[in-house]
Amino acid sequence: MKILVVLPRFPYPLEKGDKLRAYYQIKELSKHNEVYLFCVSHTKVLPEHIEQLKPFCRGIKVVHSPRLVNYKNVVRNYINTKSLQIGYWDSHKARRNYKKFERQVKPDVIYSQMVRTMPLVSRSVVPKVMDFQDALSMNTERRMDTAHGFWRYILHFEFKMLRSTEYNAFKIFDGLTIISENDSEAIPHRKNGDIHVIPNGVDFDYFKPMEHEKKYDIVFCGNMRYEPNVHASNYLVKRVMPLVWEEFPKATLLLAGAYPKHKVSQLANDRVTVTGFVDDIRECYASARIFAAPMQTGSGLQNKLLEAMAMGLPCVTTSIANDSLQAIRDTEILVGDTAQEFATHIINLLRNDEQRNELAANGTVFVHKNYSWETAGEKLEEVLRGVVMSGSSKVATEKYTRKGE
Repeated sequence: MKILVVLPRFPYPLEKGDKLRAYYQIKELSKHNEVYLFCVSHTKVLPEHIEQLKPFCRGIKVVHSPRLVNYKNVVRNYINTKSLQIGYWDSHKARRNYKKFERQVKPDVIYSQMVRTMPLVSRSVVPKVMDFQDALSMNTERRMDTAHGFWRYILHFEFKMLRSTEYNAFKIFDGLTIISENDSEAIPHRKNGDIHVIPNGVDFDYFKPMEHEKKYDIVFCGNMRYEPNVHASNYLVKRVMPLVWEEFPKATLLLAGAYPKHKVSQLANDRVTVTGFVDDIRECYASARIFAAPMQTGSGLQNKLLEAMAMGLPCVTTSIANDSLQAIRDTEILVGDTAQEFATHIINLLRNDEQRNELAANGTVFVHKNYSWETAGEKLEEVLRGVVMSGSSKVATEKYTRKGE
């Protein structure tokens, strides 16, 4: 098949979940298909980053969209009661370049990532599949619980717009995919059971147990500009760790990840280290005894948990994260939904080497069994091939019907 992949961001470097998912999906699809990549970028894409995708793509088109233009589109979408983030990734320049690139490629199928790309591909008559990735409306709704004032109003507006957009996706696309069953159930449509669940995977050749000095007792990794990670970091330091420190006054915590907001940077003290960007995140995982992911908001599948399990760390998280992960509680993962529950799990693991090692071993087996990029790629290719085999796209069918009328 000739597959045109459409993304709202260039999928490298792999510091964000959507980039990671897109990169490995492209890599897997390229094994048996011709893959072409179109993406929008608000920042300059470095030549060395493009080189990382060239082995997998027959053609690459990156459209730079100035932030000022996109901020104007956000205002326009607000006035027209449309999703703000869709406006942020939309522009006449991007649409014009996309149409030209699609005509050049002549793809058999279009695979677009997230509702942010809908304005680009929605009018195409080529069979098309969209990856919700996760339920953005659910993500936004959860963030409302911790927001205040004007920001809460904006999130409530965006929540309603995203709900409507996710619903309309069923009319536009010939196939839909998503990262987990939990996210599929959160999409507001009676046919949400028809969404194909394509989970993420782990690069097991890269993320595997490694010998390293254990400088820290607990580690939490992630993009520290992403609000759910910012909130989780603050929750961990301000709510959970004081309870841990009552039992283990010298326990140390590492917060590792790129672009830490001030709310994260200010958490650093003699027992809490904030790294910022690191060259090799594996060293951060390997330098700790326990991985903690106290997610209070967000949606989708937490790649950080997959990577930590693959590296042999015992993991503690919340129901919000494990509902998508689906690891067995108390056997493959520990789940705590209050600060006291979370802290108790950490304290017990610090006290008990045997429990720590057993949980880590079970978690590693679990992630190897359930989260393979190869298996996920095969399933995605099957979805795309099914759409191609089924014939004309919904847009083409609708146009033909209207013409006949």
